[in-house]
Amino acid sequence: MLGAGFMLSVDFSILNVSLPEAGTGVGLDSTGLPWITASFALPAAGLTLLCGRLADLFGRRRMFLSAMVVLIAGSVLGGLAADPETLLTARVLQGLATAMATPAALSLLTTTFAEGTARERVLGLNGALQSAGFTVGALLGGALVSLLGWRAAFFVNVPVALVILVLTPRLMEESRAGGKVRMDVPGAVTVTGGLLAVIYAVLEANVLVAVVGVLLLAAFWMIELRSPAPLASVRILARRTVKWGACAGLVIFAMEPAMIFLTTLYLQDVLGFGPLATGVIFGIPGLASVAAGLLAGRIIGRLGARMVLVASLAVQGAATLPLVFLGTGPAALAILILALFIGFFGHVAAIVAFTVTATSGLPDRDQGLATGITSLTQQVGMTIGIPILSALATTHSVQLTGIHLALSVDVAITLAAASLVWLGLRPRRTQPAATPTPLAVASR
Repeated sequence: MLGAGFMLSVDFSILNVSLPEAGTGVGLDSTGLPWITASFALPAAGLTLLCGRLADLFGRRRMFLSAMVVLIAGSVLGGLAADPETLLTARVLQGLATAMATPAALSLLTTTFAEGTARERVLGLNGALQSAGFTVGALLGGALVSLLGWRAAFFVNVPVALVILVLTPRLMEESRAGGKVRMDVPGAVTVTGGLLAVIYAVLEANVLVAVVGVLLLAAFWMIELRSPAPLASVRILARRTVKWGACAGLVIFAMEPAMIFLTTLYLQDVLGFGPLATGVIFGIPGLASVAAGLLAGRIIGRLGARMVLVASLAVQGAATLPLVFLGTGPAALAILILALFIGFFGHVAAIVAFTVTATSGLPDRDQGLATGITSLTQQVGMTIGIPILSALATTHSVQLTGIHLALSVDVAITLAAASLVWLGLRPRRTQPAATPTPLAVASR
């Protein structure tokens, strides 16, 4: 399970480096290039909740193995693509595989290890290896693409996925929700359509599609209130840990990737660094994120998920603050690398704490749904954060000033979210029983 998360993280990081060359290789112009990312993001975010519930009902291991098959097919197709249509189809398949694999793998972990110290450490390892995947992808992506071409970014998945496909049946037992299998078809249609519409609207800045998406999501909510077998019961969505954990996760995954995107523009367009140097600059501080993943589970065991989640989210936001003031002088790069070290540590610790928060206190039958919600917030956050803040950055004619403006918004949103999550997760006070008055005692 951890190996699959590592592979998907490496793949995401390497493909970021290779996207421009891949677009040129199949004849996509600059206006079509964003669709290489969008064609992955739409199914990855829009189908995650549905796939998490299907994994609950029909088997989490089965869903995970199916995801590896789809990933292999998409990777081979992408590596062989000779035209835009084939490449975009491959990216859709990779996004579908991510939507299938992520909640299934996470729910297999949370149902294999009981809630408590063991689960917290395993989730910490999960965060560490995903961070290591980003670091490895950033460090090796430029070199791999330079030596072997952009197609290697697709083909590198195939041998790893094959190994996982062979080993998983021997190492993992099947896991599914108990009871009779029932599927909430109206809920599945409305939530999937609503999410796809909203994400498409954000990517394309289409107000009409956004309205349709919101209406579909509103219909989904009404359906879930009345469905005898809801896709996402109001019971779980009303839990403070799930609700506030998801809110924190949305900010965590929207703001940090957006910061990385804006910093990439700063390094390449303002300072003039190439892709390989940019990968090294991100890769070295990435070691701090690996350490955070290894330590976060232990820290949560001592301080509690609420404290670690809020503190880590605050560190993520505070570490971005110095980037708002970066110029082009010789000290800028040193300040940037130090800020990335601190920010990446806080970011990954926040990921682990958010996952622990959103999946705690739930029975095994709901773990697929809970991990589907956590995976959904991750994919939606990564999808909407970059286009929103990059659009904000382009509102100013001077690029560096626009980047500073967008990073300022990043800091404000992250720190505000930390405050709200702290308040939302505060323990509820129980009213002490009233002491009987002498008159009441006498009357009894």
